[in-house]
Amino acid sequence: MNGLQVSSGGVRGVWMRHNLLTKHERLLRLEKATAERTITLTEEQTRALERFSPEFRERHIEAPHTGALVAVDTFFVGTLKGLGKIFLQTAIDCHSRYAWARLYPSKLPVTAVHLMNSDVLPTLEAHEVKIETVLSDNGREFCGRPDQHPYKLFLQLEDIAHRTTRVRRPQSNGSLERFHRTLLDEHFRVEGRRTWFETIEEMQAVLDDYLEGYNTKRPHQGRGMNGRTPIRAFTEGMPKTSNTEVTSQTKTAKLKAA
Repeated sequence: MNGLQVSSGGVRGVWMRHNLLTKHERLLRLEKATAERTITLTEEQTRALERFSPEFRERHIEAPHTGALVAVDTFFVGTLKGLGKIFLQTAIDCHSRYAWARLYPSKLPVTAVHLMNSDVLPTLEAHEVKIETVLSDNGREFCGRPDQHPYKLFLQLEDIAHRTTRVRRPQSNGSLERFHRTLLDEHFRVEGRRTWFETIEEMQAVLDDYLEGYNTKRPHQGRGMNGRTPIRAFTEGMPKTSNTEVTSQTKTAKLKAA
């Protein structure tokens, strides 16, 4: 092809014959080619695909059953007079959208561990469901040296895998981003106008009431929810072979052996 010149009209003619006139169509063809053969995309190409391709825009986190993936994050609520900054540790089961949230005066690994140990794990253990993977951003409360960081050590002790989102890509944790927006619009901004809070405990009590309704009474229309409440999706999505069934099968096998 060295020395061969192609006019802009010739290029346009090729595009017309192959239905590639628009940038969107060319990007979709690039995506198809990528799926059919192994090529390495540059960062610029990847960003362009995510911006223009419906397939990329509509990607969702896949969680086939309850406990398969729990997303966690830290959210800055605001400043409470007399107490200072208030942070919210949140977690959501990506299969059922069942959510947990607790307020803290700091953003530390110990607060992230506290939410998991005091709220998330007890709920799942009550249903004999195990958390397989936790998804978080790269915040210091979640990430650090595996042999020293409190959150990393906690997940290791509980035999939970840890995944992180891409840096500066909050949409990678979309379920929690939507939950935070809902909390802001329906709870914090509303309660902030009508209630004068003096302690975190007062704020937490009102938040607990909201979460009770969110998890048990409010139908969700999101992907895969079909109008179910999170608690219903939570129970219906529990793994078929639960810990109870495994224990029962083990006991039966021992009796037969005896």
